[in-house]
Amino acid sequence: MDIILLERVEKLGAIGDVVSVKDGYARNYLLPNKKALRANEKNKKVFEANRAKIESENAERRTSAEAHSGNVEGKQVVLIRASSNSGQLYGSVSVRDIVDALNEQGAEVSKQMIVLERPIKTIGVFDVRVNLHPEVSVNVKVNVARSPDEADLQSQGVDVMAAMFEQDVSGFTEAYDPNAEPGEIAVEEEVAETEEEA
Repeated sequence: MDIILLERVEKLGAIGDVVSVKDGYARNYLLPNKKALRANEKNKKVFEANRAKIESENAERRTSAEAHSGNVEGKQVVLIRASSNSGQLYGSVSVRDIVDALNEQGAEVSKQMIVLERPIKTIGVFDVRVNLHPEVSVNVKVNVARSPDEADLQSQGVDVMAAMFEQDVSGFTEAYDPNAEPGEIAVEEEVAETEEEA
């Protein structure tokens, strides 16, 4: 289906572009959300008559989004979640969780603005894009941890999972005597030296 874009749509085009998209994408998303018009002669005339108004409204929305971006950009939200010892979450972090955490900090964003490239299913610090306007996007950091202390460490750049496994490795080490008979307990060298001196 050929459509006329009423606003910039990522990977499609800018205002006024006539593009061809799949029918379902146009019917279910672009047309109901007033992002496009069907490309027929009547709609082309209506668009050309209102082009200046559409572009000025878009410019106003863009400037207000740019002003709002200062309130959102660079924010860091901390989400405390239960996870396994390997760092896998029991469940995942949803867009709603991120929106609620940002709005608690006064960011005023909606679910449609959050762009999650893939689901967050492990602990760590993740960059999440927020589209305030089709032409204005900012990044926020989502810090997913098991406790506030872990979140503080992760925000300082510490890989909590790697640090946890390093601590596990440095544990008890057994004395080893290559000359011992099977089943014989290895004797500390210092103890053996004191016996020889006596």
